[in-house]
Amino acid sequence: MKDIDIHSLSADEWDELKFPRPEVQEFDRVVERAISRRGFLGGVLAFGSGAAVMGTGLLKGTTAMAQPASRFPFTPIAAQTDNTIHVPEGYSWKTLVRWGDPLFSDAEGAFDPQNGVPVAMSDRVFGENTDGMELFNVDGREIIAINSEYVNPEVNLPHTSDGMPTSADDVRMLQNFQGVSVIEIAEGADGWAVVVDSPYNRRIHHNTPMTFSGPAAGHDLLKTDADPTGMASLGTFNNCGSGRTPWGTYLTCEENFNGYFGATAEVTAGRAVLDGFRRYGVNTAVEPGRYNYHGFDPRFDVATNPNEPHRAGYIVEIDPAKPDSTPIKHTALGRFKHENAAYGIAADGRVAVYMGDDERGEFMYRWLSRDVYVPGGDTSTLLVDGELSVAVFEDDMTGRWVPLTPESTGMDAAHIAVFTRMAGSRVGATTMDRPEWIAVHPNAAEAYCCLTNNSRRGTLTDAGTVRTNAGGDPMTVNAVNPRDTNRYGQIVRWRPAGGDHAADSFAWDLYVMAGNPTVAEGAQAGSANINEGNLFNSPDGMVIDNTGLIWIQTDGDDSNEGHFAGMGNNQMLAGDPVTGRIERFLTGPNGCEVTGLCWSSDRRTMFVGIQHPGDNGGDWPDHGGALARSAVIAIKRDDNDLIG
Repeated sequence: MKDIDIHSLSADEWDELKFPRPEVQEFDRVVERAISRRGFLGGVLAFGSGAAVMGTGLLKGTTAMAQPASRFPFTPIAAQTDNTIHVPEGYSWKTLVRWGDPLFSDAEGAFDPQNGVPVAMSDRVFGENTDGMELFNVDGREIIAINSEYVNPEVNLPHTSDGMPTSADDVRMLQNFQGVSVIEIAEGADGWAVVVDSPYNRRIHHNTPMTFSGPAAGHDLLKTDADPTGMASLGTFNNCGSGRTPWGTYLTCEENFNGYFGATAEVTAGRAVLDGFRRYGVNTAVEPGRYNYHGFDPRFDVATNPNEPHRAGYIVEIDPAKPDSTPIKHTALGRFKHENAAYGIAADGRVAVYMGDDERGEFMYRWLSRDVYVPGGDTSTLLVDGELSVAVFEDDMTGRWVPLTPESTGMDAAHIAVFTRMAGSRVGATTMDRPEWIAVHPNAAEAYCCLTNNSRRGTLTDAGTVRTNAGGDPMTVNAVNPRDTNRYGQIVRWRPAGGDHAADSFAWDLYVMAGNPTVAEGAQAGSANINEGNLFNSPDGMVIDNTGLIWIQTDGDDSNEGHFAGMGNNQMLAGDPVTGRIERFLTGPNGCEVTGLCWSSDRRTMFVGIQHPGDNGGDWPDHGGALARSAVIAIKRDDNDLIG
């Protein structure tokens, strides 16, 4: 550990370091590995008796909206490797808000380019490492809710030698920089800006009071000495992707929550709790860990508070129109490393919410409400009462949603809600290559999921056994995850039977398999819609706009070398779901992830997040040797026409 910079590790690398995955003694199936480039581009990959159809990636019978003369209202740009943002000719960008910018007038001037923000103002400024975001129009005001996923301690605590907190104030500062910023924005003569001191402005962080709903609310698994009711949680953690509800609330998604916990002594909790720690990657070793919260805040010490991790890992609902409202953690939607939440309305009016669990070999889920959504009606049960299911993908390009019930899992409802991964394993869910953002098409009955990558897929240990996820489920190659050592990622698309999001079965295909035909052959070259002009890896964020274009954001290897030569910095691309064509729209500064996307109400401005731009030691966006700052930018067409 002393030779490893733990702050530079990704969440997956951290989990792998602390929790090496178990092994399986033999392959589940024989997979044909030798795939020619010609055969791959021809559209068929053979897997035993099944087939995965690629090519343009079209689903037969997919409903297509009317197409304009040009699906891409921009000239694609080339890959870039510099330390700024590039957009197409005819478009311009401007910074909307950066880490440390004031949301309230008492925090004006709080940010120092070399020293950051003082602890007293750390909950009065815009948070760090922006991610998912959604915009709401509330009584004519533009309110944007933006996640702050995690911190870069070496940037956020510049007074420390290694970024490791040295006091309770350091911990509180990091806690305040994360969570959600709800802010009013307005467009003026100089472009978009934060409305400082707006009554809607709000910081929600690791110590904000919350409550629970659903089957685990009030259960013994959620009770602590500080909260014997199991109903009064504090904080939301590692807020990655986002979602919205049709009734106008914000859904923030808790992803890699496990990294905040540690132990100051031997953990003596019961077997079920310890099994859960192993499955979810909660560290029980007596060491500082990633953030050393537990060294100064006993709430994060699992030796004394073993139930505290059970209170994180949920979908959290926030009402941006009511700044005094209490956020709700919806346990019925399951506990796992939530990436985002995307809804569709079923034929009978019920609400379906699709979710991915972003870890190698974990699963995809669907929530289906019991009650129907009625605009203006009671929505209090729609994320509380219903059924959670997990996806099974077959190699014949069909799939099904398997309900997670006491009958199917042998677990009661509360344990399904808290230990959802174990429930998915019990019903044989398909292990996926890191299911991240899901997007539901607004004009067609289909949905998409970014499967970012999986370096462990189909690989063997030194003993010759196939690697598994944390629950022992094998990560063998299959049709929906068709490459071993998957370094590039793919996007799966599915169409529910009968065009109904309540259907328990679906057909699926792969919209795209990212790859690099300039340096690789066969499956590693990618699908037919990948070419030298649109190379990318690790699709992560994804949103489909009102016109049907799929906006794809990446969080991958930006070395521009070897397997990734020609890909440049992380980027945002637009894809046509009908033709399969994909073109590059934006490139971010070197070292960043491009993540989070929404539009102004008039659709003339696109808001995009730039996360961890300092990963390469850079100083974007202020430059001049200043601390790197994650930010949200506003992009407009120079002619002020619609942008999506």
